[in-house]
Amino acid sequence: MTNIENDTPVDDGANPEVETAEAANPAQGENEELAQLAEQVAALQQDLLYARAETQNVTRRKDKEIADAHAYAATKFARDILSVADNLGRALAALSDEQRADEAMKPMITGLEATERELLSVFERNGITRIAAIGLPLDPNQHQAMLEIPSDKTPGTIVQEMQAGYMLKDRLLRPAMVGVAKAG
Repeated sequence: MTNIENDTPVDDGANPEVETAEAANPAQGENEELAQLAEQVAALQQDLLYARAETQNVTRRKDKEIADAHAYAATKFARDILSVADNLGRALAALSDEQRADEAMKPMITGLEATERELLSVFERNGITRIAAIGLPLDPNQHQAMLEIPSDKTPGTIVQEMQAGYMLKDRLLRPAMVGVAKAG
């Protein structure tokens, strides 16, 4: 194309070499563009799968935390109430045979025993269980050895329980304070 006033060629932005290359093979440009789009789609699909997996993981963690919060919400209260159970047990253990035989004391003793039964029933309903100790091998996850006692039992066997231990469902609420047999 030329400018009519001074017969100089005008650049209209068209490059005849590029136009002829595209005209010769128009499918090649489209194929490259399709390949790039396919890569982008694949990358976006992978990102979507990762995002879905992460969302599921967050949901599972949230559900577990909510379930744990419901199951173990009363942990502090349960620990505090254990001292009441301990004192009630000590009061009953401190009663002598003469006191138990005394007719004037029987109503009080019966009331204390009924209170202890009710307290243990409440513990059971709320998933608080006593840890077995006497005669079992020491389990550091449930027992706390306070002393070693010379005994004919196998070393490491619990021979004395000084304070009962408790579990809240599957978690340790308080370890049992025990005396362990030592080789004599």
